[in-house]
Amino acid sequence: MAQKEQATANRNYKDTVFRMLFSDRQNLLSLYNAVSGSHYDDPEKLKIVTLENAIYMGMKNDLAFIIGTDLFLYEHQSTYNPNMPLRDLFYISSEYQKLVDHKSLYSSTLLKIPAPQFIVFYNGTEKKKDHWLNHLSESFENLSGEPKLELEVLTININEGLNKELMEQCKTLREYAQYVNCVRKYAKELDLNEAVKLAVDECIRNDILSEFLRANKSEVISMSIFEYDKEEEERKLRKAEYEAGVAAGFNNGIDTAKKDAAIAFAELHVPVEQIASALQVNVEIAKQWIGNK
Repeated sequence: MAQKEQATANRNYKDTVFRMLFSDRQNLLSLYNAVSGSHYDDPEKLKIVTLENAIYMGMKNDLAFIIGTDLFLYEHQSTYNPNMPLRDLFYISSEYQKLVDHKSLYSSTLLKIPAPQFIVFYNGTEKKKDHWLNHLSESFENLSGEPKLELEVLTININEGLNKELMEQCKTLREYAQYVNCVRKYAKELDLNEAVKLAVDECIRNDILSEFLRANKSEVISMSIFEYDKEEEERKLRKAEYEAGVAAGFNNGIDTAKKDAAIAFAELHVPVEQIASALQVNVEIAKQWIGNK
């Protein structure tokens, strides 16, 4: 029997369970249908355009595909990253360059390109909202007037218990969230290696991603340990950045001005993430400034 076709994934970096799971065309189509409200039933409708070795400053593109007249960039993140619009700008530029590679940009005929959609699937622990938007213009310094270049990224929180309607529409996504939650449950009490193995075994017993886990057990265990370690290291780094920022911020005249600006922005009902981005400080520092006004 022919092996099921996979979406191309970048293997120069340690793969993730999410990307491995949704590199399966049928699973990817199910996820797309759930997110978009579509009802496609033929996985061949997906044209996979994930760029092999698409790396910019050590960043990779998880999954990219065209369906209809739209091009979708799907990314998975286990920690909050406000720079996803900038990263997606680099990705989509590479995608478009590839798509028009043999066509002349100097032609008098207008070149048509698929409209982009940017979605991040987030399962970190910092954010509790169902979803949120980030914009490229949040990165612009001293922006005056409407931005001449914009890119919008929708982040969907895929932790267990959130976005229930979406989870009901995509069984694989729901079971992935259950698996991640199971790993975290055991990791609170046990050595990480043991926690992941127990989580895999429990999910197989409870028919959660059971077929996928049985077929890829050793690789999933290895990837999950790597992912959890990476998530913890990034959390420690952010904590260190926050503590360093607090130490410097309250003893520096420049940061006193930033604190005043943060309070002024908050009174105008500007979201705290945008305040932090504009002032180039950690979100937790901005929250503390606003809370202590």
